[in-house]
Amino acid sequence: MTIDIREAASVVPAKQTRPFPSNFLFGAATAAYQIEGAAAEGGRRDSIWDAFSRVPGAVINADNGDVACDHYHRYRDDVALMKRMGLETYRFSTSWSRIRPDGGVVNAEGVDFYQRLVDELLDAGIMPWLTLYHWDLPQALQDRGGWTNRDTSDRFTEYALDVHDALGDRVNVWTTLNEPWCSSFLSYTAGLHAPGHYSRGEGMLAAHHLLLGHGQTVRELRARDESLNLGITLNLTVADPVDAGVPADLDAARRIDGQFNRWFLDPIFQAAYPQDIFDEIADDALRAAIRPGDLETIATPIDTLGVNYYHGEYVGGTPPAVPPIGGEAPTDRRGESPFPSSEGIFWHERGLPRTPMQWEVQPEGLSRLLKRVWTEYAQPAGTSLFVTENGAAYDDEPVVEGGVVRVHDEDRVDFVRAHLGAILDAVDAGVDVRGYFYWSLLDNFEWAWGYEKRFGIVRVDYDTQERSIKDSGLEYSRIIAARALDAPPAPDQSQT
Repeated sequence: MTIDIREAASVVPAKQTRPFPSNFLFGAATAAYQIEGAAAEGGRRDSIWDAFSRVPGAVINADNGDVACDHYHRYRDDVALMKRMGLETYRFSTSWSRIRPDGGVVNAEGVDFYQRLVDELLDAGIMPWLTLYHWDLPQALQDRGGWTNRDTSDRFTEYALDVHDALGDRVNVWTTLNEPWCSSFLSYTAGLHAPGHYSRGEGMLAAHHLLLGHGQTVRELRARDESLNLGITLNLTVADPVDAGVPADLDAARRIDGQFNRWFLDPIFQAAYPQDIFDEIADDALRAAIRPGDLETIATPIDTLGVNYYHGEYVGGTPPAVPPIGGEAPTDRRGESPFPSSEGIFWHERGLPRTPMQWEVQPEGLSRLLKRVWTEYAQPAGTSLFVTENGAAYDDEPVVEGGVVRVHDEDRVDFVRAHLGAILDAVDAGVDVRGYFYWSLLDNFEWAWGYEKRFGIVRVDYDTQERSIKDSGLEYSRIIAARALDAPPAPDQSQT
């Protein structure tokens, strides 16, 4: 299936520019719990993130999403802001806890909010891109085992069909899950995200049941309406060995790639878990959980694969002489790794710039990742590729100039330009990348980081809820209007 895309405005790129493909979509992304607020309004009840945020020490400053960006009440202004910025599409998530509170019957007030949001987007000429699950499982379902319970896959499919009942006549693009690696391994194994468990086995069960829910939902939505564009969004990485000539380093990179990328890509596109990793990490509970037909269901064909990319991994089989700036791996206060098999894998420093979250800035990794995913997975399956999240948190400092709040976030401007350039490098290499969504439209509740980190191209003053477009947002708007990226100046040959 193809996405119905509005005709692009005819813009002749100026000299020294790199034009984007005519069908390329420019957007921004958010997630329900991170921006909506109104946590106890409109019939909404607790999700696992409401409960997790109340655990002492789980979230920086004991922050929570009770108010967040107050998008629930300010969505009209936010859509007007998107239109002003020239966004062509907006990727948002519906809240399971708002639409089916406690996982039970449909809540009409919750449905009504998303109907009004979608109508507002369509009236503004912005294509809605709907994600069904961005980590806000109803706490009542977690109390029954959450994603370790196979029944949650069925409840997810029911919820998805309810959302389609309400919005299927107006929304064409449907993403089942956002980043199941995070909502399984980071959440049930490393304890970093809700529900904050520390179990290798639970993480693997959660990953399988998330993928099963994805496959079931794609199958059921496809049966309802063949014209829908259906897909999933995965966070993916490039895993580089410190020394490609050292077997232990190559093996460390293989294991990270297998547990981060192939554990999700292979079932979706090849109806099988990667055998090398499965043999290393699968326990008896996972083997018993995989029933006949599960993998065929998970591999139900999709139209679109969303790729979320933030940074790569640089790993070896021996410890570095000096620990890397960013630490060994993403671990929580107990030091648990999200990787079910992490022994003998060590992170190294390679001298790349880092954001204040200590994430490396590695745009060329995005080019390599897109080429690899396109060649090995998407192209053979006839699946479209989109970069559905990419962004960076920097320590923004607002200033008032002429009575207007400004944020001169040069690092983020450079980040956006570099990664859009990396996408164009992939396009030049023959990869059919159809669009880019910056993460995030707004500064927001950044999960376990609370409000400590700001990813937005729009600043949010959390005391007043005032929105201010940052320089990065202005630059992104300029790129969208031009449908081209300024090419770097050619070197001065007279100086060489």
